[in-house]
Amino acid sequence: MDHSVKYQVHTFGCKVNTYDTGLIQKNLNANGFAPIVSGEKNARVHVLNTCAVTAEATKEALRYIRRLKVKDPFCTIVVTGCAAQVDTGSFSNLPGADLVVANSHKGSLPDLLNKHFRGELTEKVFKSNIFKKEDLEAGGGIEKHHTRTFLKIQDGCNSFCTYCIIPYARGKSRSISVADLVNRVNELYAEGSREVVLTGVHIGDYEDEVGGKKYVMEDLIENLLVRTKMPRFRLSSLEPVEVSERLLELYQDPRMCPHFHMSIQSANTDVLFHMKRKYTQEDVVKSLNAIAKKVPGSFVGMDVIVGFPTETEEQFQDTYNTLAQTPWTKIHVFPYSERQGTRAAAMDVSVYPHIRAERAARLRELSLSRYTDLAKSQIGQTKKVLILKNAAKGGQGLSHDYWPVDILGADSFIDHWAGQEIDVKISGYDHSNKQHMEGHLLGEVVP
Repeated sequence: MDHSVKYQVHTFGCKVNTYDTGLIQKNLNANGFAPIVSGEKNARVHVLNTCAVTAEATKEALRYIRRLKVKDPFCTIVVTGCAAQVDTGSFSNLPGADLVVANSHKGSLPDLLNKHFRGELTEKVFKSNIFKKEDLEAGGGIEKHHTRTFLKIQDGCNSFCTYCIIPYARGKSRSISVADLVNRVNELYAEGSREVVLTGVHIGDYEDEVGGKKYVMEDLIENLLVRTKMPRFRLSSLEPVEVSERLLELYQDPRMCPHFHMSIQSANTDVLFHMKRKYTQEDVVKSLNAIAKKVPGSFVGMDVIVGFPTETEEQFQDTYNTLAQTPWTKIHVFPYSERQGTRAAAMDVSVYPHIRAERAARLRELSLSRYTDLAKSQIGQTKKVLILKNAAKGGQGLSHDYWPVDILGADSFIDHWAGQEIDVKISGYDHSNKQHMEGHLLGEVVP
């Protein structure tokens, strides 16, 4: 009979956190804890892997703790992740949070929990200066059940953009070695993964050194293509100046999925300057055009913040017009949100929230209209679609170029094809569920 302490991890925020949750699970499993299995209701320990990108993200975690304690007053709640690092006081003063383990101490979480249960801890907060953290744990989490795996290649950020708290939550940029990442991808392939998403807080800062030679992100990708059999690779966010000619050359390899996620934030040079981004409008336009030319048909998603404190109506219109004339697929629009502890939150000039919402709505409309037109233009094409093992509903696949595809009549054979890439002919586009920002493609398996 299993007497291990049962736990559940609740993940908030970005893909890097998804990866970190895997590491937390791996470490807990090796130290006398066991994850609850589906159908089990009551975990003795709840670990919240929090996000701090906005003030609202921290509030969400606080509300979640209160709900968990109402449901089960005797459960143990551990708060870790970015909010535990930068908003420590919000949790240390909350009776419902039993342990607060900041990012600086995330690796010690199982040990701290065991000490907590033995009554050996005299405090509940564990945190130190994140900028002194040099190590980065390689390996990965519990990914055996996934067809797609997020693999963290670096953590931290040296940029200190004026609107962003993340460097204070994750520390300076540090990377996992090329050798460790090659080994990990080979392990993942053996475990059944068929797509790896290289992720990190700022992957363009990737750096490794072997025998005095410096390796950058392009060197890592080259090594993964040569030394592993993984059929599909994707990259998470890139800045415009990181889309190098050499990177676009690597995308000529069919294993590099024609999909880019661009962290542009604005297409107006003055706003970019005040955000402390290291590129201009010209760089944004140049990178989007280069992708369209070198990797035609790519799916290009972008992050854009509207209503930044210094953004005038003319500057917003400049971003809008620039984007209306450049090639991309979809914009993730974020109305600017004040984050205490950042330089932008202390700026005088502010755009009223209702104007931020109005600008966001206009940009989302532009994005939806572009996305819908491009989606409909796929009808009649045959695409390579990876059938996801644990998709939310039967038949959901992801095309090589990142379009979500619902395969008609797939329920009957989904288990047989799960984890495999198959040819699917696109027959339609469905956006009947208006709760979702965009719709998805419909397709039929090519016999």
